[in-house]
Amino acid sequence: MKIKIIQKLKFPLLLLLLITSCDVTKQTRTAINLANCEFRLLSAENIVLAGIPIDNYTSLKDLGVADFAMFMGALAQPELPLSLRLNLEVKNPNPAPAGINSLDYIIFIDDIQMLQGSYMNPITVPASSSSIIPVQLDTDIKKALQGKSLDAILNFGFNLAGVGHVPTRFKVKLKPSILVGGSSLAYPGYITVKTEFTGGTAVY
Repeated sequence: MKIKIIQKLKFPLLLLLLITSCDVTKQTRTAINLANCEFRLLSAENIVLAGIPIDNYTSLKDLGVADFAMFMGALAQPELPLSLRLNLEVKNPNPAPAGINSLDYIIFIDDIQMLQGSYMNPITVPASSSSIIPVQLDTDIKKALQGKSLDAILNFGFNLAGVGHVPTRFKVKLKPSILVGGSSLAYPGYITVKTEFTGGTAVY
């Protein structure tokens, strides 16, 4: 899925990008290279539900008595914490580096919005290479799945880890920002990246 950033930038931003200072010219080239990059969700890992690393299980039968009791106890609590890491791959096909200054994101799981945040570390993707951006998700799935039954919440967590039989659909909306002449310029809309995961492995 390619993104076309420069084509969608408004005319005043294009004028700003054409400022002739050395630093700005270099930053502009980096931004143009970013327009040809491809984003995809590579993997989901370190999935922990209610304090239990459920991506260690391959089936519900693997659950021991203690873990099952912990899950049932967690379901009775006001909150049910879920944490995982999404690895976002940025592939740069250009013969020169591409980069962004920061990245805003909105994460959806099975079309339910789970988290909105920002990745504030500058990212440079070497020429003809790829870089991985780790995005950490920490949320309360009871709040996200408000109104759902306890069975639905438990099944959601296990399907997420690939223990269930239903692939988990992830969608991430991305808004990159570039640094030009000391000013941060944000992409005017969101780039949407979608995929499905079975046991943390992307299904394309």
